[in-house]
Amino acid sequence: MIHATAIVAADARIHESVEIGPYSVIGPGVEIGAGTRIGPHVVLQGPTVIGRDNRIFQFASVGDEPQDKKYAGEPTRLVIGDRNTIRECVTINRGTVQDTGVTQIGDDNWIMAYAHIAHDCRLGDNIILANNVSLAGHCVVGDWAIFGGFSGLHQFCRAGAHCFMGKYAGVSQDVPAYVMVGGTPPAPHGINAEGLKRRGFTAGQIANIRHAYKLLYRSGLKLAEALAEIEKLAAEQPELEIFAASIRDATRSIVR
Repeated sequence: MIHATAIVAADARIHESVEIGPYSVIGPGVEIGAGTRIGPHVVLQGPTVIGRDNRIFQFASVGDEPQDKKYAGEPTRLVIGDRNTIRECVTINRGTVQDTGVTQIGDDNWIMAYAHIAHDCRLGDNIILANNVSLAGHCVVGDWAIFGGFSGLHQFCRAGAHCFMGKYAGVSQDVPAYVMVGGTPPAPHGINAEGLKRRGFTAGQIANIRHAYKLLYRSGLKLAEALAEIEKLAAEQPELEIFAASIRDATRSIVR
């Protein structure tokens, strides 16, 4: 299952069912789980752990050193979960000791061509990054978030669960859960209602989220006042808890 032209480090731990294509390089400290397929001309560097049933396409560079001038060769890591698709020319870097030392990617993510995931990013599950998306260092992305082509997050920013970033949106503040952001400069444009329908949210739940969005963006309330109202509603409308948390936990203020 390993092509004769592939180069595999002696200490790499590779499940017997893994496929590795021509001219790929698997460096020291790499671990690859069952059913994962590595295309041709892929470079994997360690320490990196890759789970089960992933697919990594040609010319991807995964697990190499962080693009951080402070990096001094420390043994930081990249951890990738299961069933992720990583398309052509994607770059994913390991963490730095200035953070937790780990870049982490969850399960069932779809990462399209030329996307870049920088050091110390933490991605959840079922995320879509379209072509040329760039995540700067220390970003956090919640489950089911969608990034349009050429969009990106400033370092230390957070994108909440189920949010949607329009193409070319360059965001330098946190994006609350459920919110759609687009334009230049980026601005909120309602909630990701279509995505929520596809994921099984009821009409009532979507109405509750839309009402909470209006409290935050259209009521004229100050941020703290709007958050207090949303937190009250979340006590009986649990779908609002992640919305409230994404506002409460914002590290760079929110797009507003």
